[in-house]
Amino acid sequence: MLKKLIQKRIFKFLLGGGVAASVNLLLIFILIERLGFNTPFLRNLANTLSIEFSLLLSFFIYRIWVWPGGSWKIREVLFKQIPLYHLSAGLAVITRIFFLFPLLDWLGVTYQINTLIGVLLSAAINYVITDKFVFQFKTQSPDYLNNSKQLDLGYPEGLEPALALERQKTQKIVSSSSHLTKTGVFVDLLSIVIPAYNEEGSIGETLQSISERLETKNINYEILVVNDNSRDRTEEILKHISRQNHKIRYMNNYYPNGFGFAVRCGLENFQGDAVVIVMGDSSDNPEDIISYYYKLQEGYECVFGSRFMKGSQIIDYPTHKLIVNRMANFFVKMLFSLDYNDTTNAFKAYRREVIEGIFPLLSHHFNLTVEMPLKAIARGYTYTTIPITWRNRKTGVSKLKIKEMGSRYLFIVLYVFLEKQLSRGDYIRKKNSKILH
Repeated sequence: MLKKLIQKRIFKFLLGGGVAASVNLLLIFILIERLGFNTPFLRNLANTLSIEFSLLLSFFIYRIWVWPGGSWKIREVLFKQIPLYHLSAGLAVITRIFFLFPLLDWLGVTYQINTLIGVLLSAAINYVITDKFVFQFKTQSPDYLNNSKQLDLGYPEGLEPALALERQKTQKIVSSSSHLTKTGVFVDLLSIVIPAYNEEGSIGETLQSISERLETKNINYEILVVNDNSRDRTEEILKHISRQNHKIRYMNNYYPNGFGFAVRCGLENFQGDAVVIVMGDSSDNPEDIISYYYKLQEGYECVFGSRFMKGSQIIDYPTHKLIVNRMANFFVKMLFSLDYNDTTNAFKAYRREVIEGIFPLLSHHFNLTVEMPLKAIARGYTYTTIPITWRNRKTGVSKLKIKEMGSRYLFIVLYVFLEKQLSRGDYIRKKNSKILH
């Protein structure tokens, strides 16, 4: 176990960073306490020298131990690799000081937790940038491998019949696996789960627009609305609509009130092969549900929409929420090394086996929107990302209170992160043997 851990690049990165940080502290102690750098100017100088020395030390630790290989030419190292590494470390520190710390402080997170998250984020940013831009060297093959003429070699004639037979077997296996994959992943019934709390002004329009688009595309569907003990006419409207359309049904949330509880209630009662979680305020575009459906039919186990990628559209997003959203998603993206940039959005699609594989769900509130996709990703389910359209609600009041939710989001993100790092793969889903073999 220890040997495998030491061989992992991220462990080496953290260990190397720890060594450099320890040297930083030791050096500043020696400069101030032993060499007398004890005036304000000299203390700042000591701090600067110790930081620069520890940065250079960590650079060479990473360069030799974590990311070995690449060019050691003096010009390459001095004028490209070291400046890029300084830029990476500086960006990590700036993000921590000027963005993350003020945000977590505004959310009421204690300074101890704030510091811990800041260290983790700085390390994540530094690791990602360092891996992608500083030490990601292109390896060159030996000359004899680059020579196409020399690679044009034939097998001994006596082996050719056996090799041809082996190729035929391989083709049959691939063809059979493709057939099993396609037939095994077909989504016959698509479920839509909609949590609704005091949505009398928008739930009717939401249900009508979704059902009309699904009917137009001849998609077999059901819509399950979970009434989260609304105090307005939401339940009355749902009764009327469910009597008119047998594909739309509703139930009252049997858990305590809360967005997360309402969604969990719906996930325990949907009947389809896959489920799409949709908001009841008409903010999600029904056309995107169709796109989700077709992506599921391609074989993906999860489909995640992004409001912040090429081809997406956002209408009337409140500025303060947009700023907090981008910072929170950037933190998650860096911590988990994701290509996905809209984890906090609830509007996502999951196959039934994914829902079963990420239970039990812990979140009571809107942090469920983060728990579900992060668990699915950490546990090894396949996903794809597509651009979507999002529109701010036209009626009613948003139930999301950012300041109240900050610590809850942070809790669930760290919970999944620790599961991924420390569980030793206990929760990673097992591959389908029919498809693999």
